[in-house]
Amino acid sequence: MAGSTATQSGESLLFLTDEQLRKGIEAMFFAYRAFTADPDRILENYEYGRAHHRAIHFINRQPGLTVNTLLAMLGVTKQSLNRVLRTLVEDGLVEARVGRRDKRERNLFLTEAGAALERELSDAQRARMRAAYRAAGPSAVAGFRQVLEAMMDPDLRRYYQSMKDSAP
Repeated sequence: MAGSTATQSGESLLFLTDEQLRKGIEAMFFAYRAFTADPDRILENYEYGRAHHRAIHFINRQPGLTVNTLLAMLGVTKQSLNRVLRTLVEDGLVEARVGRRDKRERNLFLTEAGAALERELSDAQRARMRAAYRAAGPSAVAGFRQVLEAMMDPDLRRYYQSMKDSAP
């Protein structure tokens, strides 16, 4: 357990007890379950899983994303990602184009149907996030984002930061 060490701003760190950390971990588990429940129901109609959702999300977020970058972002095996991408391409949701600079690269783009599915999935999650953010208030939202960013591994934080910096 942490002692009563103070932060630079002078706040006490007494809240960092094992019990408080356990409560935070459990809250994350239950929040994640709720956060993914709505998209999971939508994905069932397509016989897709969360890997499909994450691929669709990041391809939408960065049109032209390379397969290798997506592979690094998702942290899945090449075989697993290829299975997901093959399904999405065959179903007409994703288009893989030959790279302009490097012909060995494959750049990924959502088709109109893929963009429509992405909107449906993200609309459900945005509604849940919007309600939670409104209930918590601006300072809690800023703190929450700060905690999430602090939990990221450095290499993933760089991907996240690059996406955040290129926000429309």
